[in-house]
This record gives sequence, C-alpha cells and structure tokens, in this order.
Amino acid sequence: MEGLLNAIVLITNFAIVPGLAYGSQLALGALGVTLTFAVLRFSNFAHGETMSFGAMIAIFVTWALQSAGVSIDPLPTALLALPFAILATVLFVLATDRVVYRFYRRQRSDQVVFIIVSIGVMFVMAGLIRFIIGPNDQIFTDGARFVISAGDFRTLTGLREGLAIKTTQVITLVTAAICVGLLFWFLQKTRTGKSMRAYADNEDLATLSGIDAGRVVVIAWALSATLATIAGTLYGLDKSYKPFVFQELLLPIFAAAIVGGLGSPIGAICGGYLIAFAEVFLTYAYKRFLGHILPEAWVPDGLTQLVATEYKFAVAFVILVITLLIRPTGLFNRRSA
Repeated sequence: MEGLLNAIVLITNFAIVPGLAYGSQLALGALGVTLTFAVLRFSNFAHGETMSFGAMIAIFVTWALQSAGVSIDPLPTALLALPFAILATVLFVLATDRVVYRFYRRQRSDQVVFIIVSIGVMFVMAGLIRFIIGPNDQIFTDGARFVISAGDFRTLTGLREGLAIKTTQVITLVTAAICVGLLFWFLQKTRTGKSMRAYADNEDLATLSGIDAGRVVVIAWALSATLATIAGTLYGLDKSYKPFVFQELLLPIFAAAIVGGLGSPIGAICGGYLIAFAEVFLTYAYKRFLGHILPEAWVPDGLTQLVATEYKFAVAFVILVITLLIRPTGLFNRRSA
C-alpha cells in the first residue's frame, strides 16, 4: 500500500501538478489565438511574440517596483506589474493593427495574406524584444517559492516521495480560472460580448444590424493581448523568461486551439490541457514510478521514457497532424483549420 501511495505522490509531483500549470498557460494562449481567429478571421502567428512582449514589460516593471522597495510578499511582485504590462501590450498590439493589419482588412485580403503579414510582424517583434532585453534567461520571481516543499511533505506524511507545490503553480491555476470565468461572462452576458459573437458568426449581417465593426476589432485585439500577457507572465514566473521559448510555444498553442476547434473558447481550454498532459506524460521517465508498484526484478533498467524530452514539442505536432487528418474541425466542431 505504501508503494502505491509513493507512486501516486511521485506522478502527482512530476506530472500532474506541472501538467495543470502548463495546461493553464497553453489554454490562455490558445484562447487568445482562437479569439483572433473567430473575430478577425486569421491565424495570428505573432501571438507567441505578443506573449513574450507582455512578459518582458512585466519583468521591467517588476524590477522597477523591487528597486523602489515595493512588494506583496509572499506573492510575486510580478502580480503588481501585470496590469501595467497588459496596458502596454494592448497599446502595442492596437498600434500594430492600425499600422499594419488595418490596411489589409480594408482591402478584404485573403486569410493567407494575413498569415504572411503576421509572420512578418512576428519576426519584427522577435528582433525588437531581443534588442531590448537580450537573449539570456531572466528570472523575475520573488516572494514565497513553495506552498509546500517536498521535505515538509515527507515529514508530514512519512512517505519516501515528496510533493512540492510552487507558489507560481497555484497562482497560475487560480489566475487561469479567474480569466476564463471573466471571459465567458463577458462573451455570454454583456452586450459587447454578444456583439463580438454576432460579428464572429456573420460579419456582414452584424454590420447591417448596426454593430460597430471597428469597436469589435479593437476589443478583440485588446482581449487577445491581455490573455497573451497573462499567459506569458505566468509562464515566465513558473519557469523563467527566455525570449526564444515563446516562438517554440507557438506550436503547442496552435495545436491546442486547432485540436479544440478554432473559434471555440471551450475547445481552446480543453485543447490546452490535452496537449500539456500529452507532452508531460509521454516525456516522463517512469522508472521510479514502476519501482514503487512492481517487484524489483521486474523494474526496467532504462528510464522507461516513451518520448525523449528533446522531442517534447514534437508531441504537439503529431497530435496536430492527427487532428487535421481525422477531424479538421476539432473536438468541438467549429470551423475547419
């Protein structure tokens, strides 16, 4: 019985808890992508760099607050910096829309044109971010690091395996739940949210009904930038900030949005957790886990890893390809990708 409990604690510590945190970050990122696709009707490949930009601003504001002696210990100071980062990112994204995307929207360009333009914006943003903050890792967390440490858990339970829950993981889950709840309330209950849904379903009919298309576009960009900033900052808090990582995150984020169904907020959330847990469980080394539940003679010599950690993002790619081949409309049957 003790061996089974140790196995459960082990898998919880190294797979379930990290998977929940990572899935929340992917879900928020995928929500931003699916909002852009539903309202603006194109896949925004600059979304990963928008996350990076928002996290970068959060780092700068966090450093400024810390140097001024401002903190909310035991919580990270970055939570105080988040509203400033959201405001700066929203303004930057709206300026990008005015300078770049609005011209193509007025020309009623094809989706392919918008995708190519967003790729160009992505490279410009990537270069700008690296020029400002540099390519190196940045760690901007402070406050209490753990809600419970592995050592405290062992002392409390008497088990061999420990369970460590980081403060940033709890913050990620709580923040993601609040953001998702507020977003669904906004889309379902407010007049502006209903206007956005109507515009997403039929742009011409919504415009004829008196809905201000320009206002809908501005709100869509603002919501997408807000979600991107929150997701990027939470990812940086949970791990560390690396500018190039957010381009790599673009694949699992798009995979989450497409697997759930492009244009479906519920699908984006479910897709985020599906991709996250697939990556975590397929790259986890099960040797110690099997050592707790199997006789010693049966325990394999190797790590018992289904997929090497280096191929973590390939898991998302394989799931994406399978989805496009079998069900291109996604799990929640929205528009075909």
